[in-house]
Amino acid sequence: MAIVQNVWFFLQDQILGMKWLNALIGNLLTALGLDISSRIGGAVQFFLYDTIKIFVLLSVLIFVISYIQSYFPPERTKKILGRFHGIGANTLAALLGTVTPFCSCSSIPLFIGFTGAGLPLGVTFSFLISSPLVDLGSLVLLTSIFGGKVAIAYVIVGLVLAVLGGSLIERLHLENEVEEFIRKAGRIDLDSPELSLSDRLEYAKDQVVATVKKVAPYIFIGVGIGALIHNFIPQSFVETVLGGDKWYSVPLATLVGVPMYADIFGTIPVAESLFAKCAGLGTILSFMMAVTALSLPSMIMLRKAVKPKLLAVFFSIVTVGIMLIGFLFNYFSFLFVV
Repeated sequence: MAIVQNVWFFLQDQILGMKWLNALIGNLLTALGLDISSRIGGAVQFFLYDTIKIFVLLSVLIFVISYIQSYFPPERTKKILGRFHGIGANTLAALLGTVTPFCSCSSIPLFIGFTGAGLPLGVTFSFLISSPLVDLGSLVLLTSIFGGKVAIAYVIVGLVLAVLGGSLIERLHLENEVEEFIRKAGRIDLDSPELSLSDRLEYAKDQVVATVKKVAPYIFIGVGIGALIHNFIPQSFVETVLGGDKWYSVPLATLVGVPMYADIFGTIPVAESLFAKCAGLGTILSFMMAVTALSLPSMIMLRKAVKPKLLAVFFSIVTVGIMLIGFLFNYFSFLFVV
């Protein structure tokens, strides 16, 4: 058992967390004459370490996820989802969302395609909630910061939110709240060409390049904010405003996160810094979920596809769900040894 724990901690700290990289950068900066114990030096070390770590993990993860995704093009996904009904269909849609490494805005075109293809509205919303919120990347990156227990719990509650949210929307029978041009879209079933191994590898490589280019600005911004929080904002201030014992911390973090736009890779460094300053675990996760699932740009895009009533229902369900998750994590934070 001790051997297994040692292997797990090595994987978590040195492989996923890349603690060796942080030490290496610290030694290099010290050799260059920069005092890493100072605020400026610590911020530079944090920025370089987190930026390199996230880009390395991002590239590897997107390559693997995209290779898997090459077996599930939209046409095949529509056929698979069309075979299931009820809660099973919502669950499958949420799980399929985990292998689509999209931000909230990138998920909407697929949501529109699935809805136009005649899939149940609740099923498509389960996919829309899950896709930006939960993926293999979130599991790996959260493990590198908060540990395996928190990462697994985050993925589970994210999937539960996607399944329950989509199921509730289904029961409200809001099909007429989808814009007319989508409901009357032609339902065409296309057979996807078979891809060779080299085709799939090339596709995965192209997805890495495209994704890195798209999210790079948000990663730099996120790491920059994280470095400022980590080295310039007093811990007492963070604890006062975002401590787990403050009833308002979760709603505040959720509402602050909504206007922002980033995927989970951009929110990770901010979450890492807040965690180091002893912000509540549920508060941090609520912020991350709000940014990734309820960004203002994605709501504007979604309004083009659905009418205000359905948009308000979706926004309300996800917002309330995120807050409940945040409160639960704060209340049961003692269960997670991080």
